[in-house]
Amino acid sequence: MPIVLGRRYDTGEPCAISIENDRIADVSPVWPSGSLSDWPYVAPGLFDLQINGHSGIWYSNAGLTRDQVLLTLQAYFAYGVTRLYPTLITASHEAFAAGFAALRQACEQHRWASDMVPGFHLEGPYISAEDGPRGAHPLEHVRPADWDEFVKLQDIAGGRIKLVTLAPESENAIDFIKRAVATGITIAIGHTAATRDQIQAAVDAGATLSTHLGNGAHGTLRRHPNYIWEQLGEPRLYASIITDGHHIPATLMTSIVRTKTPYRTILTCDASGLAGCAPGVYELGSGRFELLPDGRIVVAGQQQLLAGSSLGTDTCVASVMRMAGVSLRDAIDMASRTPARLLNQPQFRLQRGSRADLFLFYLPPGATRLDVVATFARGELRYGELPTLTADQPQHTNSV
Repeated sequence: MPIVLGRRYDTGEPCAISIENDRIADVSPVWPSGSLSDWPYVAPGLFDLQINGHSGIWYSNAGLTRDQVLLTLQAYFAYGVTRLYPTLITASHEAFAAGFAALRQACEQHRWASDMVPGFHLEGPYISAEDGPRGAHPLEHVRPADWDEFVKLQDIAGGRIKLVTLAPESENAIDFIKRAVATGITIAIGHTAATRDQIQAAVDAGATLSTHLGNGAHGTLRRHPNYIWEQLGEPRLYASIITDGHHIPATLMTSIVRTKTPYRTILTCDASGLAGCAPGVYELGSGRFELLPDGRIVVAGQQQLLAGSSLGTDTCVASVMRMAGVSLRDAIDMASRTPARLLNQPQFRLQRGSRADLFLFYLPPGATRLDVVATFARGELRYGELPTLTADQPQHTNSV
């Protein structure tokens, strides 16, 4: 029976967590034999609802294979992520079909992959065609909302598409939202230039999330009304934000968290397929992109127009704490429990009976990312190793 020693992320108190099979069997208070500062924090595994790939592999690649999917998933344990939604961005129908087929195959053939991937995210192609709101999505594949196309893709995906991001002003969007919500799919508003009435119509139809609010927008907006304010002020919408330190400034980050509260704010890294790659210029199907040493991905030849991130969810947790003054407890919850609640997935906790998805990390003052040392998924050590620690009352060996 593995015994995990660490400081609870929510209270800071040292504890011993016993794992039996794939569940937490017990959580007991203990006291370190040495310095408490030597103990890592322990928290439920992170849940990122918007991951586009890793290691040069994109989930929307037409040639995606099952083995490539497994490679990318395994990489995210190093960031403390134990659940994620693989995200396919605007592409051809053929590329979508290939991507969803490979993802489905990986989940059906490997239990750990299915546990890690409780759903897929379709971001586009039913989005704004305007420069700015469209972001880095390829214009040639932007198209009106098409329920018949989606049903075909959902069949290929084995019913695993659980989240769709679209623009309310896209043709047929409102009817699409109603149909999707009726089948249990979560609808997000994103990559949009919608009017107030169009946003309200989407929310009335069942949309419940704003995808990476503050990004995928025009460089210049009228002061009010505009589609960022309209979504920020709509109490029925959760908001996901990319808190990698580059996508939105500290003031906007703080404003969104304070308005939506941590209960309705979700952290995502929106990591691209270039996550885990070395800095440099990369030729992709939709153009040339540059991965900068600081983790930003930009359209090659300039350093202003962002085209994704190469940083992980662990960076987003540390950044929202540093830039928006958020507590460790709230930051972790925004990257774990809040997305689970929105998506109607189980909320894992540090308590008896919860699935043993958890990770250990250090967080030095001013750190730009969490220093993840070990990650468990369903009670199995999937990344790193446990530090050698001892505790009194009772004495634990902290071994796997």
